[in-house]
Amino acid sequence: MSVSPVKRQKMESALDQLKHHTTVVADTGDFNAIDEYKPLDATTNPSLILAAAQMPAYQKLVDDAVAYGKKLGGSEEEQIKNASDKLFVLFGAEILKRIPGRVSTEVDARLSFDKEGMIQRARRLIDLYKEIGVGKDRILIKLSSTWEGIQAGRVLEAEYGIHCNMTLLFSFAQAVACAEAGVTLISPFVGRILDWYVANGDKKTYEPSEDPGVKSVTKIYNYYKKFGYKTIVMGASFRNTGQIKALTGCDYLTISPKLLAELSKEHVKLTPTLSVKEAQACNLEKIHLDEKAFRWHHNEDQMAVEKLSDGIRRFAADAVKLERMLKVDVVSRSSRV
Repeated sequence: MSVSPVKRQKMESALDQLKHHTTVVADTGDFNAIDEYKPLDATTNPSLILAAAQMPAYQKLVDDAVAYGKKLGGSEEEQIKNASDKLFVLFGAEILKRIPGRVSTEVDARLSFDKEGMIQRARRLIDLYKEIGVGKDRILIKLSSTWEGIQAGRVLEAEYGIHCNMTLLFSFAQAVACAEAGVTLISPFVGRILDWYVANGDKKTYEPSEDPGVKSVTKIYNYYKKFGYKTIVMGASFRNTGQIKALTGCDYLTISPKLLAELSKEHVKLTPTLSVKEAQACNLEKIHLDEKAFRWHHNEDQMAVEKLSDGIRRFAADAVKLERMLKVDVVSRSSRV
């Protein structure tokens, strides 16, 4: 017996309803959370991998990565770098066993202003995946949305067929440049935008529709759809379920296990707030940004400038912490040889 659409809406959780309108992605390196919430895709970053690598359940992946670094040899620094890259790929490969779609793997944030360095590291990660039988069609390479990162994405997409996820995106200028570069996907950070406005303004709470992070993603989505850009908009970095529900209809949303759990327990009716039809009717005008125009427009957005630099520093710091953790294992193995 079939269930009427109205009754189904009453029965379904907010998470299940969201999946009808938006591709749900798990923002985690925790395999258990992925198994539980069954997202299409998953994203990782240095902070998530660092947290997961310290859990006893994932010690074997750390051991295998360290063994790989030792096997390749070279200086201690080279061994740690190779072990770190291998660890990201091993986590990604395990995640791919649990999802039907793609996993995002991040290039070292310390390369954020080094276009050629990012291209080289991205190709290295793709080669590491290939070594264990994972094709590039299942990988999104995450790059910082600096001018250099965006141009690295342009080259990787056009010349190597490597799909890119542009992360740490806070300004409209970054979004426009990414679309013009033809990258596969962008990750505008909703929660971190809200954090900045709360910390730097008089207003401490926002209704979801007035949330500055929500408004930023809505504008980007409308711009992309109005002018026919194929780049996927994936809202990221959420602080509450209100932000997520206010972006129902966005192409993708990447959500932490905590908020996935909250959505799975809510049973309010969700209706799409973003749509291609409404986007095409909006009054945004098309713009073009070369490097000089990009740097000027991005610089005019104080929030974006501060949050981009802060985000790079945070991811870089966690990459350093991860390398220190791996160094202990590398040195330990060396002493046992």
